[in-house]
Order: sequence, then C-alpha cells, then structure tokens
Amino acid sequence: MSTPTLLLAARRQRRAAAPRTLKAWYQNRALVAGIIIVGALVLVAVLAPVLAPYDPVEQDLLNTLADPSAAHLLGTDKYGRDVLSRLIWGAQVDLRIGFLAVLIPFVIGTVVGAVAGYFGGWFDTILMRIVDVFFAFPFYVMVIVLVFIFGSGEFSIYIAIAAVSWVSYAKIVRGEVLVAKQQDYVVAARLGGLSHGRVLVRHIGPNVLSQAIIYAMSDIVMDIMAIVTLGYLGLGIAPPTAEWGSMINDGQEFITTQWQQATIPGLVVVVASLGLSLLGDGLSDVLNPERRK
Repeated sequence: MSTPTLLLAARRQRRAAAPRTLKAWYQNRALVAGIIIVGALVLVAVLAPVLAPYDPVEQDLLNTLADPSAAHLLGTDKYGRDVLSRLIWGAQVDLRIGFLAVLIPFVIGTVVGAVAGYFGGWFDTILMRIVDVFFAFPFYVMVIVLVFIFGSGEFSIYIAIAAVSWVSYAKIVRGEVLVAKQQDYVVAARLGGLSHGRVLVRHIGPNVLSQAIIYAMSDIVMDIMAIVTLGYLGLGIAPPTAEWGSMINDGQEFITTQWQQATIPGLVVVVASLGLSLLGDGLSDVLNPERRK
C-alpha cells in the first residue's frame, strides 16, 4: 500500500474515532457527575463577588452567633461575619490554591520523570532513591512541617506542596515512558534520525500524559484537604481571609448550638472531594485505551 493511501486511511480512522471518543465522554456517568459538581463549585468561586450577600471579613459585633434567618441564611460567626458569604469566598480561596498548587509539581515531575525514564542511567537511579525517601513519609505530615518551617501563607503552601508532590508525577511518567519507548512508533522515530527531544515531546509525551492528568484530579483533592488541614491548625491562610479549614476551626467550639458553622464547610469539602474523585475516575475511563476496550 502506497504512502498516500496509508495517510488517507489514518485520517479516516481519526475522523471515525472522534465521535466515539466524544460519545464515551458524555456517556460516562462518573465523568459527567464530576464535571457538574466541580463546574458548579468553580462557578460559585468565580462569581463570589456577585453571589456573596455580604463582605466576608466585615464584622458586626452586635450580631454575633446569630441563628439562620432571612438576613443571614447560615447565621453569623463569633465575630458577626456572615457564614454564607465566607463559605462562598472560601471556595475561591481553596479551589484556587488547590488547582494552582498542582501545576508546579505536575510540570516538574513530568519533565524529570520523562527524562529519567527515557535516558535511564545514573539520573534514573538517583531519581528513584529520592522518590523512595519522599514516599517514606506521609504527605500531610511533610506539608505541615514545611509550612511550619516556611511560615503560614499562600506562597508557603505552594512551595510545600510542590516540594512533596512532584515525586508522584515523576514516578508515574517515568513508568509510562519506560513502556512507551519500547513501542514500534518510538523505535521507528529514533531510527529515522529524530532528536531525543523531538521523540520525547512529539511522540512519547502525548501518549504518557493521560495518567499524570488523571492522577492530578486526585492530587487536587489531597491539596484541598491539606489546605483545609493547615487552616484548621492555624498554619494556612492568615485570618480574616475566608477559608474552609479556618471556618471549621472557628465553628467547632459552637458545634452544639451553631452546628452549621463547622458542619456546612466540612460538607462542602466532602462534596468538592467527591466531585474531583468522580472526575478523575471518568477521565481514567475515557483517556485510558485499555479500559475503553
């Protein structure tokens, strides 16, 4: 079969695969549910200035610990701040940090893992030893320790999470590259005289990133839980900024009389984690060729 005929057949195959791929996306219930939940939370976070009925840091000391009412749907906290407004603005803070905190370790881990898996040798050996050291300690413990060392604040959270999380991406991508570089299309590209960089970027990269993207969804869940934990311990975002973890910490002492102050933020964290988990499971189904068969 001639080369033009092969190219035409490949194009037809891609056109036929596109509808099937799109169909797999909207027929996957976990993926659709995850997109709806996460999309709704992101929309609330983006529209926080419009949706929040009050300034989240404005205090009303004459109206502290007010019960839910038409004026304050979820009541007020011990400083007279509207709980619903703080909950909405807290979504913006927690989701922003959760998503942005994934980008740095994703990029670093992907690059390091790809290079180590492709070239092997001493660099790969050293990387695996570093990965073993990081995996010997619990994720949350290391993040808490690093934030304690660097000091509280959003920048410290980014640095702490990046310092801990990149090894997971490196291990995942390295394993995918070790398999991909043995495939015929990669061997053919190397025999064809293509540079190592082009083989990695153009041929191996697009075929190994799906697992890292899938893991990123669960990693966002871990990051949000870390942010909430740090806020609960007083090591996260500095007050009076609205944040779910600090809201849970502030409301726990009134759990018997003003249960909504700690319970509602906790439930929102659970819903956000559920949505991201469903999104990750759905992406795993549609992006992993072996699971689609």
